[in-house]
Amino acid sequence: MGEALFVKICGLKTELDVDAAVEAGADAIGFVFSASPRRVDAATAARLGARVPEGVLTVGVFKDEPLGEVRAVAEESGVRAVQLHGDYEAADFRELRAGGWTLIRAAAFGDTVPRCGEFGEDMLLLDAPVPGSGTAWDWSRMPGSAAGERWLLAGGLAPDNVAEAVAAARPWGVDVSSGVEASRGVKDPALIVEFVKAARSRA
Repeated sequence: MGEALFVKICGLKTELDVDAAVEAGADAIGFVFSASPRRVDAATAARLGARVPEGVLTVGVFKDEPLGEVRAVAEESGVRAVQLHGDYEAADFRELRAGGWTLIRAAAFGDTVPRCGEFGEDMLLLDAPVPGSGTAWDWSRMPGSAAGERWLLAGGLAPDNVAEAVAAARPWGVDVSSGVEASRGVKDPALIVEFVKAARSRA
């Protein structure tokens, strides 16, 4: 596969979470700013993000928040990337581009397959047909990454199935949240380590 698989661990809330993800070798960590058991505020994300080395991307995750709020929270928290879920348009991505953030568009896999870059985003996160459900789905229906296309597979991934998913879908990267939790919204450092190791075992 050439370069190592990109791994993003999302929904981190504590110093322990962040340190575990960084030490496990994650390429990106996500802070959720939308309504969720994993939600943190901008000040918490700024404090946690200060622990993250330069080479690891910090991502602010938003769903259907007004663009002005997205920009304000992203600036206050100091995240280096913005991930948008919901009814955002290409113009919204263009507007955020001026802020200097890496832009990630989240979309659900459906009858048509979104392609990375259609909205001017840097990365495309492809979630299960029912986003956020944490349910595994038929990864083999994915077309695989085209040359230079940076898309992340998400939805129902866990340490015990991520290697199979990577082999089936051939993504550029993977994203996990509930699959590395001891209970809803509470991360398990050991599962984070297992996930990163398993994800890259087929790469």
